[in-house]
Amino acid sequence: MIYTSPYYSPLGEITLSADEQGLIGVWFVGQKYYGSTLIGDTRQTTNQHIENAKLWLKEYFNQKIPQTKIELHLIGTPFQMEVWNILTKIPFGDTITYGDISKLIAQKRKLKQMSPQAVGNAVGHNPISIIIPCHRVIGTNGKLCGYAGGIERKQTLLKIEKTAKTE
Repeated sequence: MIYTSPYYSPLGEITLSADEQGLIGVWFVGQKYYGSTLIGDTRQTTNQHIENAKLWLKEYFNQKIPQTKIELHLIGTPFQMEVWNILTKIPFGDTITYGDISKLIAQKRKLKQMSPQAVGNAVGHNPISIIIPCHRVIGTNGKLCGYAGGIERKQTLLKIEKTAKTE
């Protein structure tokens, strides 16, 4: 069973989705790749994973570094999982480039290089927006690019993190 529930953020409506194992989706309504993990029997209701995600997002949008723990159930290819794992390690308020991620993967795999475009594709397909911080990935030239929820939202999310309080 897959559970879905809306969350009304300052940046627009977000759909939260979870199964019994953990959170499987966090999408701005209408964003690119919306609902990519909503496969099977879906019910609009909540469970503990969704409730934890709501608390996490409330902390986040109140400009606090979220302390609520969330269980994730990632659904993707092995390469996507590798990229998403790197995203989870980007410190709150920091950024990294697509090229930096491709270098990390190339080093891990003992390759000369890895395609930043392949990394960008995996980042773009991240089904757990904000919580898995794909908005922290920027272009090599420092420009904001490639956010499925829209560049304006990406910019706002980064501003929230720059002003977040630790409490």
